[in-house]
Amino acid sequence: MILIGERINGLFRDVAAAIQARDPEPVQRLAVAQAEAGAAFLDVNTGPAAENPVEAMSWLVRVIEEVTDTPLCLDAGQPEVIEAGLKAVTRGRPIINSTTADPERLAHYLDLARHYGARLIVLTMNRQGVSRDAAERLALAMEAVVAADAAGFPIEELFIDPLVLPVNVGQEHAPAVLETLRQVKTLADPPPQTVVGLSNISQGCPHRPLLNRTFLAMAMANGLDAAIANVLDEELLATVAAARVLLNREIYSDAFLRRT
Repeated sequence: MILIGERINGLFRDVAAAIQARDPEPVQRLAVAQAEAGAAFLDVNTGPAAENPVEAMSWLVRVIEEVTDTPLCLDAGQPEVIEAGLKAVTRGRPIINSTTADPERLAHYLDLARHYGARLIVLTMNRQGVSRDAAERLALAMEAVVAADAAGFPIEELFIDPLVLPVNVGQEHAPAVLETLRQVKTLADPPPQTVVGLSNISQGCPHRPLLNRTFLAMAMANGLDAAIANVLDEELLATVAAARVLLNREIYSDAFLRRT
């Protein structure tokens, strides 16, 4: 299970303030804490507070790489911001987070990923928005797989994100996401990987950690490979460890929690 630490994101007040003040300490503290908690990647998003997101992304990459070798997941809606981060990366192979399945946009991001040796997350949405059922999500995932194959991009380095929406406003989406995760593995051999932005499931809800942990276990049972999540939640890490044992992905021992 690939865990991607979600906390270096300008949507959080402490990170937004650090970006605005160009104060590296809060960012570096979060980077180290998430790496020590077991994050395989660190998501990096300037958020809406950055007046110059291109420069802010370069700055974030630099200050994070000063304190950890953990590779980065560069998160932005603008390709120029993503490319600024890719140019600044000096350690490891990053993930680009993310592109939609619109053909022109997808082609551009595939070119970026190939040029910089990055992995790529593709969202199962297009100009028409987010699909409500698994069949439409799967069709967009298939389009992404076909485009990647045509571009010579390794399918196993493609991550399909079926787009988790808050359960309080789109309850019917959760089962559709689970079914999409299961079926994505049938699209190619080797198949693409799958990823979700886990905290989206509980946005605006009470008992957020409970919803996040429960959905993560359900998603793992349906083939989920990676999650952008709060790796500082020890109970979430325990849920991953327990799910790995119960899904026969890890040999059982009485100390299975110590592996997190």
